[in-house]
Amino acid sequence: MKIERIDLIEVSLPLVRPFRTSCSVDTERNTMVLHVVTDVSEGWAEFGGDPEPVYSPEFAAGAERILRDHLVPRVTALPRPTAARVAGALAPVKGNPLAKALLETAILDAECRAYAMPLSTYLGGVRDRIPAGVSVGITDTIPELIDTVAGYLADGYVRIKLKIEPGWDLEPVRAVRAEFGPDLVLQADANTAYSLADAEHLRRLDDFGLVQLEQPLAADDLGGHAELAKLLRTPICLDESICSARDAAFAIRLGACRIVNVKPSRVGGYLEARRIHDVCAAHGIPVWCGGMLETGIGRAQNLALAALPGFVLPNDISASNRYYATDLTEPFVLEDGCLSIPDGPGSGVAVDPAALRQHTVASQTLFAV
Repeated sequence: MKIERIDLIEVSLPLVRPFRTSCSVDTERNTMVLHVVTDVSEGWAEFGGDPEPVYSPEFAAGAERILRDHLVPRVTALPRPTAARVAGALAPVKGNPLAKALLETAILDAECRAYAMPLSTYLGGVRDRIPAGVSVGITDTIPELIDTVAGYLADGYVRIKLKIEPGWDLEPVRAVRAEFGPDLVLQADANTAYSLADAEHLRRLDDFGLVQLEQPLAADDLGGHAELAKLLRTPICLDESICSARDAAFAIRLGACRIVNVKPSRVGGYLEARRIHDVCAAHGIPVWCGGMLETGIGRAQNLALAALPGFVLPNDISASNRYYATDLTEPFVLEDGCLSIPDGPGSGVAVDPAALRQHTVASQTLFAV
């Protein structure tokens, strides 16, 4: 396979409703799409970061420069640029997992398409349907939260995740549990908003039968998570703390988590995500796939990953209409609480040229022969 062209396309898609977490408030999805054209196929990938370094140290403008000046030249210099060779070629460039994931994923998609192989098959998937959960942002009032959750349950989502922060935690969780009863599969996500000093306060979440409490403390505070895990009955799930298989192994050894959320873009791509899955499976730690407000491009690839056997909990991979009135691909539709994994080559979806043109803000060619 020979790379002939690489294009970076900036897109902006309005969200159907604002999405607020402890980190930020989003009203639109501003991201980048990478299109790799080879002599035998093409591949697509979606940047997992944001325009500003709020959720992650990486941000769009920085990733653009890293790709243009450092990553793309290293990969296009390879005599045989397969996905398995990308990580080694990019290793001299420190950090920047989101940018590296973007390039590796587009090449992986192109490679799978060249062999007419679904990405889920390449990764080792064992399912063709994935149970879908939904992440509910912070709302202005509890009645608004109740209405929002009721709507998602009516749509058929099998798990509700509530974003929380100091001042918006016990009461909203209590209200949702009281309204929808003990059988609702419910979890909370703090996005690093607390410290170990809040342990007694967080212990009160044990009263609500949560499936998990996701990333309560800072990403680099594995020791604090290990201490907090001793105090809570609610299982702790790590998200931002897990950037590699080595991170996952260390966190498990410390006792810092009982569940892991795998976000492929945050860990450098789907090959490292699979390694994290394998480490967790070997230790009996369940995993699930997190979301970054992906369009249909990233959503299809996340579904392929979530088909692996260790993804035993409902995933943050929602239907297209959860976020977008129009998607960049054919919309993904929820059926009986699940999303179907595309079975075509690569990610199994085609980018809609009209939708891409509609939402394109700017584009540039990073490489061409």
